[in-house]
Amino acid sequence: MATSATVSLNTCSVQEPRASAQRLHMLFHLIAIIAILYYRFTNLLYGHVPTLAWSLVTLSELIFSFVWFLTQAFRWHPVARSVSLQNLPDDDELPKVDVFICTADPSKEPTVEVMNTVLSAMGLDYPSDKLAVYLSDDGGSPSTLYAMKEVCSFAKIWLPFCRKYGIKSRCPEWFFSAYGHDELLFRSDEFEAEEENMKLAYQGFKESVERRTNGVSAVNDRAPNVVIIHDNQKSGSNDDEKVEMPLLVYVSREKRPSLPHRFKAGALNTLLRVSGVLSNAPYMLVLDCDMYCNEPASAKQAMCFHLDPNLSSTLAFVQYPQIFYNVSQKDIYDGQARSAYKTKYQGMDGIGGTVCAGTGYYLKKKALYGSPIQQDEHVAHPEESFGKSTKFIDSLRGSESEDSTQIDGFSTAILQEANKLASCSYEDNTKWGKQIGYSYDSLLESSFTGYLLHTKGWKSVYLYPKRPCFLGCTTIDMKDAMVQLMKWSSGLLQAGLSRFNPLIFGASRMSILQSMCYAYFMYSPFLSIAFLLYGTIPQLCLLNGVSLYPTASNPWFKVFAAVYVSSLLQHLYEVLSSDGSVVTWWNEQRIYIIKCISALLFGFLDVMMKSVGVAKANFRLTNKVVDQEKLAKYENGTFDFEGAKMFMIPLTFMVLLNAICFVGGVKQIISNGNLDEMFGQAFMSWTSLLLSYPILKGLIPNKTKSKKLKT
Repeated sequence: MATSATVSLNTCSVQEPRASAQRLHMLFHLIAIIAILYYRFTNLLYGHVPTLAWSLVTLSELIFSFVWFLTQAFRWHPVARSVSLQNLPDDDELPKVDVFICTADPSKEPTVEVMNTVLSAMGLDYPSDKLAVYLSDDGGSPSTLYAMKEVCSFAKIWLPFCRKYGIKSRCPEWFFSAYGHDELLFRSDEFEAEEENMKLAYQGFKESVERRTNGVSAVNDRAPNVVIIHDNQKSGSNDDEKVEMPLLVYVSREKRPSLPHRFKAGALNTLLRVSGVLSNAPYMLVLDCDMYCNEPASAKQAMCFHLDPNLSSTLAFVQYPQIFYNVSQKDIYDGQARSAYKTKYQGMDGIGGTVCAGTGYYLKKKALYGSPIQQDEHVAHPEESFGKSTKFIDSLRGSESEDSTQIDGFSTAILQEANKLASCSYEDNTKWGKQIGYSYDSLLESSFTGYLLHTKGWKSVYLYPKRPCFLGCTTIDMKDAMVQLMKWSSGLLQAGLSRFNPLIFGASRMSILQSMCYAYFMYSPFLSIAFLLYGTIPQLCLLNGVSLYPTASNPWFKVFAAVYVSSLLQHLYEVLSSDGSVVTWWNEQRIYIIKCISALLFGFLDVMMKSVGVAKANFRLTNKVVDQEKLAKYENGTFDFEGAKMFMIPLTFMVLLNAICFVGGVKQIISNGNLDEMFGQAFMSWTSLLLSYPILKGLIPNKTKSKKLKT
């Protein structure tokens, strides 16, 4: 339990009986797996078995066993945390917080949606003079700058409205939607009148932004542009300037087609430098442009950990779950990612800290500049590490330049310095992206940087509050789900096969259990090979009457059956104990197989092609534009494979093969009367067809809808 010397800011408790039940299951399952591997190898070496088929099936079972073994680290010590906001210091004693929001392409990330995220961040329940919101516009579009100025104007009436009535949903799009409109139980006449006026004002703001941003695209050859949209330190006399609002800054870093820009990692490192000379907050919140703040108290919740003297010296970041408001009841694509946010992250939290999810985390900036033991190690020779900006180096040392701000706003000199820090050439001959800041060694900048922080000795905590602190929009079709997972799997596997692999590099620098968790994430793409082998070899042998499993009457068959049933029951227990249902369990089983033989397989192939120079690193931006037709299909539980045909090729091949082999195998079993011998393979083929039912159904011609599948 985490406590302070006087009052407790947070508590931490082991999840029981989950932890004990999972440890008992580990022992039982491990014994059964060892027995199966013993059976495989002894028969391969001394028995009369089909060598090639037996070897390939054994290889797939070794991969399954290896990944299962890594997964047990998540189940060893799961914890749950809570906070005590009433024990926090007064507002004037709280540290500063910077909010970083990144957008890259207005054609794929609607500007109105981005501005709603900015508004929600401006509405955090935190002292306005200690809060700053930065938007990194990697699209460099003038229309986005225009929208930021419109946001500032609208915020001057929106934020007072939210504070007056205690509204928590400070994203106007959400508040005025069917999702969030019933937040207030008591609705006075005065409130309803003001709400109607506010709704009209928001519609005007929205139409103005949409009109200006319709059809715009990214500008990829431009100079740096740092603009102070609202100065929270500026003194003023009119009513608008008396509205308490955080510092609001637009940052468009320099981009040149011939120079590397390092994708999102480069954008975040630019924000680190620019914010250092403007607001210089010790902590920062990173948000995706479509992940808005749903709980204004999230910053204070995070401070319950960052200000805890028992944690603060080694605490790098506080991670929140990604919760999606548009997850359908059936959740056919597993958009809620229950396994990650309700089991795995809590498991990692108990053994040193969870992964950095890339959004919804409050991070101590100093963690990006050194280790817990030597937090200022790079300040000894600052220009070699951080570049030649004396103003930024002064900010790292805690000293502020006298001309940084004036009574009437930021000085011209400091804005010129901010633009210099946002230039392409600033990082030349420095350690940015190598030893300080976000790492450039992986396209998954936050997850990989979080991993490096843990290897340096930093810790992290995971908070899953009752009210979601951050809400976003999940993928609603197969294509976007596959592209996103392929990007993650490719980036993680590439890191796992590099010198940073967790089982050697990681295990020597952090606990073995934590390194096992990272190994699971990095090596999961190997499951695609195991599933591909397990989905083809036994089925081909079934068609040819070749047995790969013990007969149903053989005692060894019970061991195989025990492992299979044990895995299903373990998954079912996790789902039910995390407020899921049997439908959730079934959908997760099905989409897990589909993703393994599609996105994970292509992620694996992507890494293999990069290793031989056939492919190069490519940042794949997920499309955030909501297609109403796709949304309707998703909400109805309809699989949408449009645009995902390439991903479906291996799976379609496997499903067709399973269907042919199952029909042919059953005919042979009936004619030969050898059900006892071939039962294992027949059952496996039937199960595979059942799990891949959406694909199988899609192969049947439909007069009205081709490959638009409903489960």
